[in-house]
Formats: sequence, C-alpha cells, structure tokens
Amino acid sequence: MSRWHKAALVGNPNAGKSALFNALTGARQKIANYPGVTVEKRAGRMILPNGAPIELTDLPGSYGLQATSPDEEVTRKVILGELAGEPAPDVLVIVLDASNLEQHLVFAQEVIALGKPTVVALNMIDLAERDGLVLDPKALSNALGVPVIPTVAVRRRGLAELGEAIAQAEGHAGDAPHPRARLDMAERRMEAHSIADGVIISESAKHRLHSRMDDFLLHPWLGPVFLLALLFVVFQAVFAWAAPLQDGLEGFVGLISDGVKAEMATGLLRDFITDGVLAGVGAVVVFLPQIIILFFFILVLEATGYMARAAFLMDRMMAGVGLSGRSFIPLLSSFACAVPGIMATRSITDPKDRLTTILIAPLMTCSARLPVYAVIIAAFIPNRPVGLVGLQGLVLFGLYVFGIVGAMVVALILRRSVTKGAASGFIMEMPKYQLPRLRDLGLGLFQRGWIFLRRAGTIILQVNIVLWLLLNFPQAQKGQDQVDASFAGHIANGLAVALKPIGFNRDIALALIPSMMAREVAVSSLATTYAVAAGDDDTTAHQLSDQLQKHWSLPTALAFLAWFVFAPQCISTIAVTRRETNGWKWPAFMLAYLFALAYVFAGITYWSAIALGF
Repeated sequence: MSRWHKAALVGNPNAGKSALFNALTGARQKIANYPGVTVEKRAGRMILPNGAPIELTDLPGSYGLQATSPDEEVTRKVILGELAGEPAPDVLVIVLDASNLEQHLVFAQEVIALGKPTVVALNMIDLAERDGLVLDPKALSNALGVPVIPTVAVRRRGLAELGEAIAQAEGHAGDAPHPRARLDMAERRMEAHSIADGVIISESAKHRLHSRMDDFLLHPWLGPVFLLALLFVVFQAVFAWAAPLQDGLEGFVGLISDGVKAEMATGLLRDFITDGVLAGVGAVVVFLPQIIILFFFILVLEATGYMARAAFLMDRMMAGVGLSGRSFIPLLSSFACAVPGIMATRSITDPKDRLTTILIAPLMTCSARLPVYAVIIAAFIPNRPVGLVGLQGLVLFGLYVFGIVGAMVVALILRRSVTKGAASGFIMEMPKYQLPRLRDLGLGLFQRGWIFLRRAGTIILQVNIVLWLLLNFPQAQKGQDQVDASFAGHIANGLAVALKPIGFNRDIALALIPSMMAREVAVSSLATTYAVAAGDDDTTAHQLSDQLQKHWSLPTALAFLAWFVFAPQCISTIAVTRRETNGWKWPAFMLAYLFALAYVFAGITYWSAIALGF
C-alpha cells in the first residue's frame, strides 16, 4: 500500500492537466468549490498500479507562486498547505506541455524548489513529435532532479508509469534549502532555456525556424523595432493600396448623384437624396477599402501567432506606466472599436489595472477615426514621397503613435493618482506560428466590412437625415446663407464661440455634435453641410477635399486632427464604460479628461502651426 493519500496536478494553463486528470480518475470525480473560495475544485480518486487509492486534485492553472488572480492564489495556498480545510498534497505532479517546454519549465522550477515529493508528467509529447521536436525525458529528469514520465493523456499513454512514479515518489532529504530556491524569475527563465535546449534530441528545420523567429521577434531591442516597422508598413499600405479602390467608389457615388439630378426635378426631395443621403453617407462609404486593408493586416497578425508576441513585447513598455501586458489585448481590440476593447478588460485581474485600461481605451485610434484622418490628410497633406515612404502614410502613422503615446502618459498619471497601485505581472502562452487560412481571412474581412457598411446605413444615415432637416429649416431668405439661417446653424454658431480660440469654425462645430453618435459622422456631417451650403450647383460626395481646402486653413486642419486623437468616442463607448464600472462616476471622469485633452492639444497645435508660418 502507498503511504501517500493525496496528490495534486499543477502547471501552467493549457498544459493538458484536465485531460490528464480525466484519464487518471475516469468517472471517479467530484466538483465543488475550495473552502471559503468561489474557485472550482475538481477532485477524484485515482487507483495506483499496486491497487491503492489516492485522492487526486486538479489545481487551477498558474504561472507562478506569486499569485496575480484568485485562481493562482488558490493554487499557491493548496500547494503550501495554507488553505483552511484543505490539507497540503503529499505528492505534486507537474504537468508540462512538451511542445512549449521552455515556458512551462519556469513555473516547474519554482514548484520543485519547494522540496516536496514531485513527479513531472511530460504531456502531449506526441504533438511535440508531430511538430518535429524529439525530447529526452531521462535528460530532463537529470536536469530537474525528479522523475519525468512521458504521457499522452488523450490516448492514455504513460498513465501506468506515472502512477508508479507517484507511488514511489520521495521527498528531498534534509532541511537544507533546495538549490533552485535561490533563483529569481530572470534566472529561472535562463535556466529554463538552458534545460530545454539540453533535452532536445532532434528537431525539424521547421521547428528550428520557429525558434529562431522567436529569438528575433521577442528580442528585447530588435523585437520592438520590428513591431514599429511593421505598423509603419501597415499605415503606408492603408493609403497606397486603397487609393485606386477609393477613387472607384467616389466615382460610383458621383455617378449615382448625377443620375438622380438628371432624373428628378429640382426640389427638397432631390436635395434630400443628393445632399442628405449620397453626399453624407457616400463620403463615409468611400473609406471602406482603407478599413478592409487595416483589418486585413490585423487578422493576418492574429492568425499567424504574431499578435500574442506583440503583447509580450509591449509588457516592458506598459510596466513603465504601471500596467502590464494583460492590458495590451484590450487596448489592441480598441483599435477596431473601444466597446469590445473595454469589455475585454474583464480578463485583467487587478481592479486598478483594469480601471486604468478602461479609461485609456478611447485613446486608441479606433477604425471609426480612420475616415476622419483620411479625409483631412488627403485634403491637406501632399501625396509625395519622403525618401522611400509616402508623406500621407507617414502622417497617419504619426497620428496612431501620438494616440498610443498619449494613452501611455495618461496611464502613468492615473496610476500615480486616481488609480494608484503596483503593476501586476504578466505571463502568456505563445501560440504556434501558422499560415492564415484564406477562408477565415475572407470571413473576418466580410464581417468587419459589413459592420462598417451597416453603421453607414443605420446610425450615419439616421444622423445625416436629422442633420439635413436641421440644415434646411427654416428656409433662408433671399441673399441669406442657408446654414446660418437653419436651426443647425444657430446651434453651431453658438458653439463656435467656445471653439474659436482653437481655430475651429462653424462647420466644424456643426460636425462635432453628431460625431458623438459615431466618429465617422464627422465626415458625413461636413459633406452634408457643404452640400447644403453649395445649393444645387455642385455634387460634393466626391469633392469634400476641395470644400475643406476652400473653407479651412492648414492650422485648422491640423488642430482638427489633434482634437480627434483625444476626443471622447461614441455614446456606445460611454454606455459600456458605465456598465463595466457600475456607475456614472468613471464615465463622467473619462468624458471630462478627454474633452480637456482634446481642447488643449487642438489649441496647442493650432497656435503652434500659426507660429511656424503654416
């Protein structure tokens, strides 16, 4: 009979612990919560090869004994015997993913250093061999100083050998500290790298290539340089690749507008269709190619496995402002839309860290800002090369960088004031490199393109109809400007008084109000305003750039761009912030500081541009 009564499976998330637990316990399982903690407990009875029963517990996945979440805290307390009503396990079974050995060895060393009876299950070894990686379990056992048993849980391979190793496990003799107990995190990482290299018998050219790619892409200095260069190429492509398609869409919208004018008699109905619908909605729809190109790059980076590596690289920079790499994925999601980005902060365990991420998410340049940036850049930034790159793409890249830098500065200030707290740690699994599937890419692009067009056909269309009505009533007297005479004009002229110091005119004031519904509405509002102001003489759906050049100065255009870097996003963002923070305190704080930043930086940009002679 075994002298052990209790064993526990420990390891990183995704190591295959649950599959191994199911294979070892079969139907002899029970599920409950740990005493006093709402963390699920899975326990079952395992029969050792000698027929002796032993209780086996599947502990929550953990990256270290320095707990950063309730799950990791439970794992730490159970291992150390500190959880009330839960005796410490007699034997620890560390489950390692053979295909991701180096990462999993970091935590394994920390557990082994405790000096408890320990066995290692080198799990999913079949997947490692499939990927061209052959390991030496005996060499790994010698390096770690504990028994190592190769297993394939889903095929029940190695289970008998593992049971035998558990029955025969012995504690480390003596009271002297384990030699690995003195290693810090950096030293354990170096040791993990050395051990993993030492146990490789052979590896395929593909596996060596992936390792070398990680050596470069995750390099502390070369990795960030590559990431910035990649982002730079993306924003160059957004302009360069989209131009022909965008010109085609502009021409198509113009043809429809010309056809309506040719077939319909002059009147309010025709003006409504050409100025209220086609000029406004059409001015947004023409940016569909740029949206598709941007999301194409994002989807490719996600599918290839690079996006997780970008999060790992960003951890160092985020630690400098009091955040962790856990915030990167929600912030990255906010480049598409702040709403899912804010919802994704639920994965952040530290409440102050999560709140800070929510508050800075609107500073990420969402896809709805892209049409605003694109129309202003096309109107005021010449399409000429600067060395080997285009000036327009360079300015767009600068705006995205400006938003990111602004978010990091705001995060630093918040973490030292209203959300004060220490940065939490961050460890994540690195997915395998793989080629993206064309079907998945096509489906993802279709979904995102449809979302953009649906917004154009619903929110933007509805706002434009209301704006057109406000711009056309009451009708102007002879010789009077229609916009000034309208309800919308009266509202805009009043708001323009407050915006005049930062270089904004009546037309911009008129665009800012409906843009709170959706950022793209700023473009459609400007197009509708200039269409109404031009009367029946011009088709402005594809001439918005000309109208902007006619009515705006370069300092005003630059100030407008600076405003949209910081200005609060749509009402949906405010609503989801209210829901995620359970009140109006933080949404109100978000609105106040973002409007303040937008006003201040727009003013600084405007007066700086004038001082420089632009």
